Amino acid sequence: MSIKLDAVGKKTAPIKHKYAWKDVVLYALGVGAKADELDFLFELAGPKVLPTFAVVPSFGALLSVTEALGADLAMIVHGEQKAILHRPIPPSGELSTVAEIKGIYDKGKGAVALVEAKTVDEKNEPVFDNWFTVFVRGAGGFGGDRGPEPIKADPPEGKAPDFTVSEATTPEQALLYRLSGDLNPLHASPEFAKRGGFDRPILHGLCTYGHAGRAVLKHACGGDPARLRSFAARFAGVVFPGETLTTMGWKVDPGKWVIQTKTQDGRLVLSNALAETGETLR
Repeated sequence: MSIKLDAVGKKTAPIKHKYAWKDVVLYALGVGAKADELDFLFELAGPKVLPTFAVVPSFGALLSVTEALGADLAMIVHGEQKAILHRPIPPSGELSTVAEIKGIYDKGKGAVALVEAKTVDEKNEPVFDNWFTVFVRGAGGFGGDRGPEPIKADPPEGKAPDFTVSEATTPEQALLYRLSGDLNPLHASPEFAKRGGFDRPILHGLCTYGHAGRAVLKHACGGDPARLRSFAARFAGVVFPGETLTTMGWKVDPGKWVIQTKTQDGRLVLSNALAETGETLR
């Protein structure tokens, strides 16, 4: 299959996303939040908003980019994700996102589109940015630039993780997470999953990202969303609903943590992951 190479440099129209406290609670449940994280699940506690909720208001930008590329949803794989937080995300409001395709790169068996999405509030003040890559299987081989090499974020050799968190996802995890906006049938329909080359529906990469983000928030930020500056990760493998995710973190410098997430059988599913933390932002 081919994609539209002339999409590079094009920006989407502003994509509006209006949300309320129920939406941030639904997202938290979708990425595995438990009863002991009540501040993120109970409206009378705010609620606080998980920083990785940043992927939800910008998801419309991902869909717009997919359309601009002319890509088949069944052949799309979310390659990498980075959320950059400028301040805590409010529990309700209306946000506006503009995305731009920064480059399309030839990876041989597929093509990768690099996208920047900037999100602002009603006052046009920055709330967060997202960088993500879209891998289109079967769209490579067009003779283009291979693009920049990915950032390496490997755990320090011989050093035990500073934290380890293991959580089982539920068989219904993808069906719950998709209610936050990613309705790709790859995550719900066995027939569609087989069309994409999987024997059953797979978990959203962004759901795995959210699970890891909760672990980072608890162990690297003391549970304070205002301390997470950014979280970047590469989606290195497929997760099926019901599998157990183990997230490990190594503090490599002040405010910098290398993160990895594996399944119960040791398969690496989040790699080249780096979280940056700091003092509380308000």
